[in-house]
Amino acid sequence: MNELEERLVALEEKFSYQDELVNELNKIVAEQQTAIEFLVKEIKGLSEQAATGSSNEKPPHY
Repeated sequence: MNELEERLVALEEKFSYQDELVNELNKIVAEQQTAIEFLVKEIKGLSEQAATGSSNEKPPHY
């Protein structure tokens, strides 16, 4: 192979690794977004629960 072909092959290899890395990072970001959405819903539910709860109620250990 001549120098140009070797450089092209090296670039193709680098691109292949970067493409794989981008796909892996995309998957991680999607999983994190799902977790964030779940946690936001949980926080909203807990906030609503705390807002509707009576402040006169004693905790169960009393």
